[in-house]
Amino acid sequence: MDQTLPAETAVWPLWRKVLFRFLFIYLILETAPWTWLDFLNFINKFYYQFIDWLTAVANSSLFHVRKVLVPVNGSGDTSAGWAGLWLYILLGVIGCVIWSVADRKRLNYTWLNYWLCLFCRYFIAFVALQYGIIKLFDYQMPFPNLHQLATPLGDFLPMRLSWMFIGYSGPYQTFSGIMEIIAALLLLFRRTATLGVLFATAVFVNVMMLNLCYDIPVKIFSMQLVFTCLFLAANESKRIICFFILNKPADVCSIYHFNYTKKWMRITRIVLKVVFIFLFLVAPLANNVVNIVFGPATHPPVLREGIYDVTQYRVNHQDIPALLTDTLRWQDFIITKDNGSIKTRDTSFIQRYNRAYFLYKVDTLKHTLTFTKKDTVVILTMNYLLPDTNTIKLSGKRGNDSLFVELKRTKRHFQLAEKQFHWLSEKNR
Repeated sequence: MDQTLPAETAVWPLWRKVLFRFLFIYLILETAPWTWLDFLNFINKFYYQFIDWLTAVANSSLFHVRKVLVPVNGSGDTSAGWAGLWLYILLGVIGCVIWSVADRKRLNYTWLNYWLCLFCRYFIAFVALQYGIIKLFDYQMPFPNLHQLATPLGDFLPMRLSWMFIGYSGPYQTFSGIMEIIAALLLLFRRTATLGVLFATAVFVNVMMLNLCYDIPVKIFSMQLVFTCLFLAANESKRIICFFILNKPADVCSIYHFNYTKKWMRITRIVLKVVFIFLFLVAPLANNVVNIVFGPATHPPVLREGIYDVTQYRVNHQDIPALLTDTLRWQDFIITKDNGSIKTRDTSFIQRYNRAYFLYKVDTLKHTLTFTKKDTVVILTMNYLLPDTNTIKLSGKRGNDSLFVELKRTKRHFQLAEKQFHWLSEKNR
């Protein structure tokens, strides 16, 4: 039989009621349950537009994070992201003051706290499933590619180093995903919710520390996840302290239990939970399995993947020698099925970690190789010739200059790509 919540006559101290009012407003804004479902995008679009407008107004009047806010992009820690965090806190404070004045005679918020904890539980479960499933299939952090293996370690920023560290080991990444999925599943059921909160707190504190210590630009979001977990844990602080520290019997958990008096309420609760599990667990798992089993067929690339030495580099029919002081000359050339990179400081390409990255398109009829930025901006187009399987000759115009490049595929070996593992190690490696 389900435990019911404490009697509504229980009196909360003033500090708890004030703190709850702030936390309720802040956490509802943070979790935004109405944005979880993709089919509500037509509504969510207007909500996000309003929040963006309000953030811009508050920033120009109060926060002054940056004069012109940079929207959240691949980074969640942009100036707009920080301004949005201050906005949520400000709205929480303002709403708390108004609510405290208007509802000062309220004895407690037991029932409202139940609903807030419910949304927080499902928010953490929702995020944990999203990240856990892509880690389960090694999709979030890919194994270091040829471009990264050929880049000196000292050229990488801390985030990329941490990404490659996790992506190097598929089993470790899968393990991390399983931990997040277990935390989510425990949170979905009232009997295991307490264990789920502790599990999720441990998982996301580790994620937060990685973000903070390796300068990964998801600091705000990871701190919000930990804060939400701590809010749930604080609701059971007496039970947790009794069990883990004081070695005393802990009371039965009641905050996740609601007395559903009507049959339709009980049916609705079960239906919504089943829908949630299907949308955010079963469907993503099935979709990933289908992609693995019935993924798109791959065809041999026209240009053989690998690392190429630049054996000849001619501008206007003049050989340009490979000098360390010449940062514009191509030093090496790497091509994979997805993209390519060149060891050069040429800023017409996308510069990352002292390499010039590009996307490319091959026209097998015209025998042309087109270098592009983001699939739209053409950097240059060159004719290609394949004298043998290990040689590529490129020729064409670069602005007003003629350019000829000869590339020879090298059998460069990377020990890191071997994925070595030794039970027996006679020395430190």
